[in-house]
Amino acid sequence: MNAEFNPDSALQFNPVMTERRIKAAQQREAVIALLKKGVWVYIILLLTEGAIRKWGIPKLAAPLLIVRDPVAIWMLFVALKNGVFPTNNYVWAMSFTAIFAFFTALSIGHGSMAVAFYGTRILLIHFPMMFLIGKLFDREDVLRFGKMMLWISMPMLVLIAVQFYSPQSSFINRGVGGDLAGGGFAGALGFFRPPGTFSFTSGNTQFWSVVGLFVVYFWLNPSSVNRILLIASSICLIASVPLSISRTLIFQVVITVFFAFISVSRNPKYIGRMVLAIVGIAGAIMLLNKLEFFQKSTEALVSRYSDASDVEGGLEGTLGNRFLGQLLGAVQSTDQPFFGYGIGMGTNVGAKLLTGDVEFLIAEEEWGRLIGEMGTVMGLLVIFIRVSFCIKAGWLSFRRLAQRDMLPWIILSMAFVFIAQSQWAQPTTLGFSTLVGGLLISALKVEVPVGDAEHS
Repeated sequence: MNAEFNPDSALQFNPVMTERRIKAAQQREAVIALLKKGVWVYIILLLTEGAIRKWGIPKLAAPLLIVRDPVAIWMLFVALKNGVFPTNNYVWAMSFTAIFAFFTALSIGHGSMAVAFYGTRILLIHFPMMFLIGKLFDREDVLRFGKMMLWISMPMLVLIAVQFYSPQSSFINRGVGGDLAGGGFAGALGFFRPPGTFSFTSGNTQFWSVVGLFVVYFWLNPSSVNRILLIASSICLIASVPLSISRTLIFQVVITVFFAFISVSRNPKYIGRMVLAIVGIAGAIMLLNKLEFFQKSTEALVSRYSDASDVEGGLEGTLGNRFLGQLLGAVQSTDQPFFGYGIGMGTNVGAKLLTGDVEFLIAEEEWGRLIGEMGTVMGLLVIFIRVSFCIKAGWLSFRRLAQRDMLPWIILSMAFVFIAQSQWAQPTTLGFSTLVGGLLISALKVEVPVGDAEHS
């Protein structure tokens, strides 16, 4: 018990421990590098899944709907095995709720194993995947992704312009599974909303919403991106709005710009950059307005906006239906079981498996679907988890503005709406929500010194 300390034995022991620590650190770095590649594969599949299902391998359109799931499952397994799995109260609470909802769906709900699996994967796979992306990516990865989106915006604009002016019977407008009826969705004045490389037009809207985030951010931080690329992608973003015939895209761009104004008000030295951006955008609109393709698409967008506003009761009705999710009506519903009808039943895939038709068996809005599938208690719990995460991320992002770090705040302008109440039953929307949430977590992960924030 009182043996003397032997320095020779300590010297013999320490190198071994040091070598083990070095090997463990190297192994961890290798795992993280491998998982980072998995994130980029997830992103590529998100951007190309629709193209593969329409033009690449249309015969496998149905299974390719969840083509990102195996990648996410593999990444979560590797992360869990190597101690990189994201562990926090949000993940554990959502996982517990999803598993419980799975068993109630089988025991007292719809009873379909396939439908229950499809619904549970949303909360059990993709929600933790959001935090894993946030853990793996750093600030440089986020900015690298943003620059990639600026580059992709140019060929994407060409594609949706061709789709916009081509008949639905053309190959470029081929629907999922090679559907000859076309992949566009009714727009206005005889034009259809183009889907781009995605299965549905919502994917195109979400793509340009993400482009908008980084166009706005890089205008406020122009030293970190090629100026010609920024101008070109800005013109593409402006042109995409009428071509998409999407009011949602308009709302999202307006929200992002509004967030930018708030960030500038917290850092007045950026006012000059904001004015420069506004002048540049105004000039781009004037230039585009001289082109016939932009004039026609703008007319279609204005017509679509007017018609839809008349039906929904103007801007107030549109915002109420789209961004509040009709939560009050869902909670007040008295004809649903305590544990709901079963997780997965409110998705289009679930409806197809249960009835043979693609329809909304529960509710089209996300919060109504969650409460209808899982009941009031579990549905509200999932909503609370999603909203509380957004509120916390919003507070942290706002605090970063004091450090002149605008990146998380700008990303929040899209992440808040998408994570809180977007339709996760739709795989592309789920993918963009997972990705944008992960980017937000990554941007918040490390405190950025003032000098680095200004020149990042």
